[in-house]
Amino acid sequence: MKTLLILALVGMSSLALADEAKTTQTQPPVQYDYSMNLDIKRVINLSTIPDVCEVVPATMTYEDHQGQVHTIQYRAMGEGCQQG
Repeated sequence: MKTLLILALVGMSSLALADEAKTTQTQPPVQYDYSMNLDIKRVINLSTIPDVCEVVPATMTYEDHQGQVHTIQYRAMGEGCQQG
């Protein structure tokens, strides 16, 4: 009987974690502002900056010190500008 109860609890907690992961992935990115104080423990992904000479949108996905995953959108200078 205890084994059945443990299996049921493990199954429910697994479903709750899967649901939480889906929620994190579907949230739209937050627009970065210089006044924001970001808590970045680990960068998970940075978008590729295009080879143009202009300001372009970019995104960063990161994990904070509490283990929550966030995606933030910011503006970056393209990689196509030549220094002369």
